[in-house]
Amino acid sequence: MPKTVQIRDLDDEVYASLARRAAEAGVSVPELLRAEATRLAARPSVAAWLARTRRRSSPVSRAEIRAALDEQRGPWPDAGG
Repeated sequence: MPKTVQIRDLDDEVYASLARRAAEAGVSVPELLRAEATRLAARPSVAAWLARTRRRSSPVSRAEIRAALDEQRGPWPDAGG
């Protein structure tokens, strides 16, 4: 059964931005928000995503990553001033 969500106290600027985006997409504000809520609900939370990615092993070590970044960035500037 579909549920109804009501959002109160949106700033005028926020609603105007949503209305512009909806108009650009050729939909109403409720249709835009429904699509965005559906997209958001389909994605894992940040905590769940981090937990999942931490379980993955990598053939590249952290030291190798740091070395590659240092190679790309070049030498560190002299901190002596």
